[in-house]
Amino acid sequence: MENTEIERKFLIDKDTFEKELTSLNFEKIQIKQGYMFDTNKGVVRIRQAGTKHFLTIKSPVKGITRREVEMEVSKEQGEILLNEFCDAFIEKERYVFSYVDGEIWEVDVFKGKLSGLIIAEIELDSEEREFYKPEWLDKEVSSDKKYFNNNLLKRIIEEL
Repeated sequence: MENTEIERKFLIDKDTFEKELTSLNFEKIQIKQGYMFDTNKGVVRIRQAGTKHFLTIKSPVKGITRREVEMEVSKEQGEILLNEFCDAFIEKERYVFSYVDGEIWEVDVFKGKLSGLIIAEIELDSEEREFYKPEWLDKEVSSDKKYFNNNLLKRIIEEL
Protein backbone atom coordinates (compact mmCIF):
# COMPACT_ATOMS: atom_id res chain seq x y z
CA MET A 1 0.00 0.00 0.00
CA GLU A 2 1.36 3.44 -0.94
CA ASN A 3 1.12 6.13 1.66
CA THR A 4 2.46 9.46 2.77
CA GLU A 5 3.74 9.26 6.33
CA ILE A 6 3.69 12.42 8.45
CA GLU A 7 5.07 11.52 11.83
CA ARG A 8 6.02 13.38 14.98
CA LYS A 9 8.41 11.62 17.37
CA PHE A 10 9.20 12.34 21.00
CA LEU A 11 11.40 11.00 23.72
CA ILE A 12 9.26 10.36 26.76
CA ASP A 13 9.45 10.63 30.50
CA LYS A 14 9.50 6.93 31.40
CA ASP A 15 8.15 7.23 34.94
CA THR A 16 5.21 9.45 33.97
CA PHE A 17 4.38 7.23 31.00
CA GLU A 18 4.54 4.00 33.03
CA LYS A 19 2.13 5.47 35.62
CA GLU A 20 -0.36 6.42 32.91
CA LEU A 21 0.07 3.17 31.00
CA THR A 22 -1.77 1.29 33.74
CA SER A 23 -4.94 3.28 32.95
CA LEU A 24 -4.72 2.95 29.15
CA ASN A 25 -6.35 0.33 26.95
CA PHE A 26 -3.41 -0.65 24.75
CA GLU A 27 -2.26 -3.33 22.37
CA LYS A 28 1.29 -4.57 22.95
CA ILE A 29 3.18 -5.86 19.90
CA GLN A 30 6.61 -7.49 19.83
CA ILE A 31 8.61 -6.13 16.90
CA LYS A 32 11.80 -7.33 15.26
CA GLN A 33 13.03 -5.43 12.23
CA GLY A 34 16.04 -5.15 9.99
CA TYR A 35 17.10 -3.05 7.04
CA MET A 36 18.10 -4.62 3.74
CA PHE A 37 19.01 -1.38 1.95
CA ASP A 38 19.77 2.08 3.30
CA THR A 39 20.80 4.68 0.72
CA ASN A 40 20.31 8.39 0.11
CA LYS A 41 17.24 7.44 -1.99
CA GLY A 42 15.52 5.64 0.90
CA VAL A 43 15.43 2.47 2.96
CA VAL A 44 13.99 -1.02 2.59
CA ARG A 45 12.93 -2.62 5.85
CA ILE A 46 11.51 -5.97 6.87
CA ARG A 47 9.50 -6.09 10.09
CA GLN A 48 7.99 -8.88 12.10
CA ALA A 49 5.14 -7.41 14.16
CA GLY A 50 3.58 -10.10 16.28
CA THR A 51 2.85 -12.93 13.85
CA LYS A 52 2.78 -10.74 10.72
CA HIS A 53 5.61 -9.64 8.44
CA PHE A 54 5.79 -6.42 6.44
CA LEU A 55 8.16 -5.26 3.73
CA THR A 56 8.40 -1.46 3.71
CA ILE A 57 10.13 0.99 1.41
CA LYS A 58 10.54 4.55 2.70
CA SER A 59 11.76 7.65 0.90
CA PRO A 60 14.05 10.20 2.53
CA VAL A 61 12.30 12.52 4.97
CA LYS A 62 11.41 16.07 3.93
CA GLY A 63 10.46 17.97 7.07
CA ILE A 64 8.53 15.25 8.89
CA THR A 65 7.00 13.76 5.73
CA ARG A 66 8.07 10.80 3.63
CA ARG A 67 6.61 8.44 1.05
CA GLU A 68 6.07 4.88 2.16
CA VAL A 69 5.11 1.69 0.37
CA GLU A 70 4.27 -1.23 2.67
CA MET A 71 3.07 -4.73 1.91
CA GLU A 72 2.42 -7.76 4.04
CA VAL A 73 4.50 -10.81 3.13
CA SER A 74 4.14 -14.41 4.24
CA LYS A 75 5.80 -15.67 7.41
CA GLU A 76 8.22 -17.73 5.29
CA GLN A 77 9.17 -14.74 3.12
CA GLY A 78 9.53 -12.49 6.17
CA GLU A 79 11.80 -14.93 7.98
CA ILE A 80 14.01 -15.37 4.90
CA LEU A 81 14.32 -11.59 4.49
CA LEU A 82 15.08 -11.05 8.19
CA ASN A 83 17.53 -13.91 8.55
CA GLU A 84 19.33 -13.85 5.21
CA PHE A 85 19.27 -10.20 4.13
CA CYS A 86 19.73 -8.25 7.38
CA ASP A 87 22.99 -7.84 9.28
CA ALA A 88 21.36 -6.93 12.61
CA PHE A 89 17.97 -6.24 14.13
CA ILE A 90 16.10 -3.77 16.26
CA GLU A 91 13.84 -5.37 18.82
CA LYS A 92 11.18 -3.45 20.69
CA GLU A 93 7.81 -3.65 22.37
CA ARG A 94 5.26 -1.33 20.82
CA TYR A 95 2.32 -0.04 22.83
CA VAL A 96 -0.51 1.19 20.59
CA PHE A 97 -3.43 3.09 22.04
CA SER A 98 -6.06 5.67 21.27
CA TYR A 99 -5.66 8.86 23.24
CA VAL A 100 -7.40 12.24 23.36
CA ASP A 101 -9.72 12.84 20.37
CA GLY A 102 -9.06 9.30 19.12
CA GLU A 103 -5.46 10.08 18.19
CA ILE A 104 -3.39 6.91 17.89
CA TRP A 105 -0.06 6.87 19.69
CA GLU A 106 2.63 4.25 19.32
CA VAL A 107 5.24 4.03 22.06
CA ASP A 108 8.31 1.91 21.33
CA VAL A 109 10.28 0.49 24.23
CA PHE A 110 13.57 -0.68 22.74
CA LYS A 111 15.34 -3.86 23.82
CA GLY A 112 18.90 -5.18 23.68
CA LYS A 113 21.65 -2.66 22.97
CA LEU A 114 19.04 0.11 22.73
CA SER A 115 17.47 -0.78 26.08
CA GLY A 116 16.37 2.33 27.96
CA LEU A 117 15.36 4.21 24.80
CA ILE A 118 11.63 4.93 24.55
CA ILE A 119 10.14 6.87 21.65
CA ALA A 120 6.51 7.93 21.17
CA GLU A 121 5.12 8.54 17.68
CA ILE A 122 1.93 9.99 16.31
CA GLU A 123 1.00 10.01 12.63
CA LEU A 124 -0.81 13.08 11.37
CA ASP A 125 -2.65 14.08 8.20
CA SER A 126 -0.62 17.29 7.80
CA GLU A 127 2.60 18.76 9.18
CA GLU A 128 0.68 21.72 10.62
CA ARG A 129 -2.00 19.68 12.43
CA GLU A 130 -2.29 20.43 16.13
CA PHE A 131 -2.65 17.53 18.56
CA TYR A 132 -2.88 16.98 22.29
CA LYS A 133 0.55 16.55 23.86
CA PRO A 134 0.44 14.18 26.85
CA GLU A 135 2.43 15.14 29.93
CA TRP A 136 4.73 12.14 29.44
CA LEU A 137 6.18 13.64 26.24
CA ASP A 138 9.67 15.04 26.56
CA LYS A 139 11.97 16.32 23.81
CA GLU A 140 10.70 16.25 20.23
CA VAL A 141 13.03 14.31 17.92
CA SER A 142 10.94 14.28 14.71
CA SER A 143 13.70 15.86 12.62
CA ASP A 144 16.65 14.34 14.49
CA LYS A 145 17.87 11.62 12.14
CA LYS A 146 19.80 9.83 14.87
CA TYR A 147 16.42 8.64 16.21
CA PHE A 148 15.30 7.10 12.90
CA ASN A 149 15.22 3.32 13.31
CA ASN A 150 17.64 2.71 10.43
CA ASN A 151 20.19 5.00 12.12
CA LEU A 152 19.60 3.37 15.51
CA LEU A 153 20.40 0.06 13.84
CA LYS A 154 23.62 1.49 12.40
CA ARG A 155 24.69 2.26 15.99
CA ILE A 156 24.11 -1.39 16.92
CA ILE A 157 26.08 -2.63 13.91
CA GLU A 158 29.00 -0.29 14.73
CA GLU A 159 29.19 -1.84 18.18
CA LEU A 160 29.36 -5.42 16.80
